Amino acid sequence: MPDVKDLEVRIPEVDMFHYKPNNPVEVPITKSEICTVSASPNIVRHIEFDVSGTLLENSILPGQTVGVLPPGEDENGRPHKLRLYSTCSPTGGEYGEGKIYATTVKREIDEDWETQKLILGVCSNYLCSKKAGEKVLMTGPGGKQFLLPENPEDFNYIFLATGTGIAPFRGMVLDLMRLGMTNEVILSFGCPYRTDLLYNDLFDELAEKHKNFHYLKSISREDPRPDGSKPYVQYSIIDQKALMLPILEKKNTLIYACGLKGMETGIFQILAMLGLYDYLDLKDEVKDVDPLKWSENQLKRKVNPSERLFLEVY
Repeated sequence: MPDVKDLEVRIPEVDMFHYKPNNPVEVPITKSEICTVSASPNIVRHIEFDVSGTLLENSILPGQTVGVLPPGEDENGRPHKLRLYSTCSPTGGEYGEGKIYATTVKREIDEDWETQKLILGVCSNYLCSKKAGEKVLMTGPGGKQFLLPENPEDFNYIFLATGTGIAPFRGMVLDLMRLGMTNEVILSFGCPYRTDLLYNDLFDELAEKHKNFHYLKSISREDPRPDGSKPYVQYSIIDQKALMLPILEKKNTLIYACGLKGMETGIFQILAMLGLYDYLDLKDEVKDVDPLKWSENQLKRKVNPSERLFLEVY
């Protein structure tokens, strides 16, 4: 391994947009299965697609997205827009042949509190209702930033995920473990209830098999912190400080965070409070300000991730 002072985070060149919304490709679903436990109030499915014989074959990396075009029109009579989904497969797809890739889809079901009208996510329900053998229109691959570096074995990794934000990390963790790397990898996953843990058996098995892989679970509505606050995933940086801090202080550690946008501010603030400024690009105006007092405008314009912190939030 090169001296950590000489390490450069080089993101690989990747294939992009073989298929666009105006020329999608039709691919069949090969598998659709629930990936939470049966008692979960949420419905999340692991859905696999067969892209063999298309330009998507062997061209999708963990951290990239595929697009799905749902049929029909919106309330204005326009065709439904493309929806993007992170792939959750390792390099080479689900079975190593570059033909089958998967994504993680949550059925979006809500209610308008004023009208009491049921609101259904257009594409999520479309996909979750599809059965093996049925086909969808797909675009992609998209995304060229949220990727493992060219030399992944030279780094340590801390992955922070909420909900279906776990998808890219499933593929990344599988890639890293298959490399046989000895550096540290932490996956901290946040969800409301234990029944919402996604791919839990897989990550438990990997943690048992690989002593350098640490799987942390932040269950926000079941396990309050000592002060009574909810243990959102960003708090694992300080709640698991004994494990996290020595790794975060290494010059060859990278942080990846994927999930709800609300986690972003907490990550920035906690890293600054711990003096871990290598992960942040701070403007001079906020360097001497208490991170907990950063204004919304300062957070938006003066606080950014450095090249060692990768964010994919929505």
